[in-house]
Amino acid sequence: MGALAIIETENLDVFACPQQRPIILPLIPGISAGFPSPAADFIDLNIDLSKEIVKNPSSTFFGRVKGDSMHGAGIDDGDIMVVDKSLSCKEGDIAVCFVDGEFTVKRIRFEKDACWLIAENDKYPPIRVTDDNEMVIWGIVISVIKFFGHVRPR
Repeated sequence: MGALAIIETENLDVFACPQQRPIILPLIPGISAGFPSPAADFIDLNIDLSKEIVKNPSSTFFGRVKGDSMHGAGIDDGDIMVVDKSLSCKEGDIAVCFVDGEFTVKRIRFEKDACWLIAENDKYPPIRVTDDNEMVIWGIVISVIKFFGHVRPR
């Protein structure tokens, strides 16, 4: 990502959200995934990626995924998650959690006396979190930046 990780673990590298100038890039709206369209007519439109991706800069951080436990949710090894710490966790959210000294990203399920951290890959069993565990929900995943093939940074 070009920045130094503030935390590096087996499952996740965490990066602070830099306070920077806008990232303005050309935008081609409505790119067809079917038949080609005359998109060149719209090349004069722009998009500010910093405003589109980061809604709350002071409470946002990035995390580079390590592993495949969330593959079914479209979060893959090497992807960068945009995580907002200001959001409250709701049933079914995908969250970055710090559990018993380890970071993980999982889907959240609540029960009366426990919380379940659910992987989106059948290779990984659900993690039951009770009062006997130490858990902090660091933030809610609001977006994922994907890298395909040879363009994936490492």
